[in-house]
Amino acid sequence: MGFTARAGTGAVAAALVAVLFTTSASAVPDPGAPGLGDPYYPGAGNGGYDVAHYDIRLTYRPEADRLAGTTTILATTRQELSRFNLDFGLKVRSVRVNNQPARFATDPDDPSELVVTPHTPLAENQPVTVVVNYADTPSKVAIDGFTAWKRTDTGALAVDEPHIAEWWFPSNDHPTDKATYDVSVEVPDDVSALSNGSLVRKTKQRAGWTRWNWRSTEPQTTYLAFLAIGDYEVLQSTTPSGQPFITAYDPALGASLPAAKASIERSPEVVEFLEPYFGPYPFEAQGGIATTGLGFALENQTRSVYDQAFFRAGTNMSVVVHESAHQWFGDSVALAEWSDIWLNEGFASYAEFLWSEHVGEGTADELARYLYDSYPADDEFWQVLPGDPGPENQFHSAVYDRGALTVHALREAVGDEAFFTILRTWLERKKGSHGTTEEFVALAEEISGEQLDELFRTWLFTPGKPAAAPGAAAARTAAVAEPPSYREIRRTHDQLATRR
Repeated sequence: MGFTARAGTGAVAAALVAVLFTTSASAVPDPGAPGLGDPYYPGAGNGGYDVAHYDIRLTYRPEADRLAGTTTILATTRQELSRFNLDFGLKVRSVRVNNQPARFATDPDDPSELVVTPHTPLAENQPVTVVVNYADTPSKVAIDGFTAWKRTDTGALAVDEPHIAEWWFPSNDHPTDKATYDVSVEVPDDVSALSNGSLVRKTKQRAGWTRWNWRSTEPQTTYLAFLAIGDYEVLQSTTPSGQPFITAYDPALGASLPAAKASIERSPEVVEFLEPYFGPYPFEAQGGIATTGLGFALENQTRSVYDQAFFRAGTNMSVVVHESAHQWFGDSVALAEWSDIWLNEGFASYAEFLWSEHVGEGTADELARYLYDSYPADDEFWQVLPGDPGPENQFHSAVYDRGALTVHALREAVGDEAFFTILRTWLERKKGSHGTTEEFVALAEEISGEQLDELFRTWLFTPGKPAAAPGAAAARTAAVAEPPSYREIRRTHDQLATRR
């Protein structure tokens, strides 16, 4: 996509281009970096500032797919800034920095980078308020040839991984910059607007429209912030622990609707089951949404979203356990880099093993051995390295399955007491932050007192099928079937990987 200037036309726009992209380095000594240098997505995130809070106030017209409103960003500079970037792809009407109108334009080489030049350069360690006003048709916005925003029959879904924010709010779009959120969306009365956290209230200020106001009080990464707008049956209750529990179901689920409810409505039970293994649930609310037109499930913070495909064969507790486990592994403790994706998916997949053992549908040993045996040694599966799969294989089945086998190999190597201490300690120390594989290995060695480099090197970073099978202590049995969610999760996340 060509360069787009949004501060004016003709001579004004030409002058803006010159200021932003041709001024000498000496005249602009300290611009913020346009990306954080993530090895998989170098342009993701932005240098020079940290965001503390996003206040997103929007109006959405489903029939036209028209999204309009304002995002207010509260941030702190990490360096002196003559200009800075926001990750955003929609058309911008205006930008103000600390109440002063600012110049802005889209980077001609990257339509997802909004370059902002404040009226006055920003000092280091300065609180900054950025207000971006915008309006656009998100489904028509393509970045790298891909549109993450999904229209549905009655609304839209802003749900995706690794990037979705660019299609609905300007941000510092990398997991290492977490923030709190207020999300307020006005929609026609006959549809709902669902997001993360707690529903603070619903308000009306004009006929035919209702505003849904959501608040997330715990640090949250940008790709886990979501919108689901449409004709949903919304249920509100309270968990046994006293937290708001909000679920929503698309009537278009049809025959899958009862199975979806029978699964998702048990989410608080799953959370209670996981807490002894992982520690206290890290957030202020719980819930889930079953919808159509998504094609996958995603662990949006406090409220995972599931495609109807997971419930076509009946209840599916495995996928609910998987996404619930992500509230700890991936949501509370985020990735430092996207190459560490196995820390999300390996542990979420392993939680399915724990649940299976809990309900008497196969021990973790049995499931691990079955999974290991299900891939022949010459299968290309063993050539994908979960510890660094590459962006093209970021959601490959090896990240999930070999990642889970890595977790089980660790459990066998150090014993249950050390293993679960490692998990709880990792989640406690890193809560609300992010971590790396190297840090996890160091912690595992610290707690177990064992040298584990070879174990992790073999299971995460070495091509080929490891010779030592996990679950060797358990007798093989053909009666143990593979949990039904595996294949669906693999397939849908593989599709995601091919888009980005």
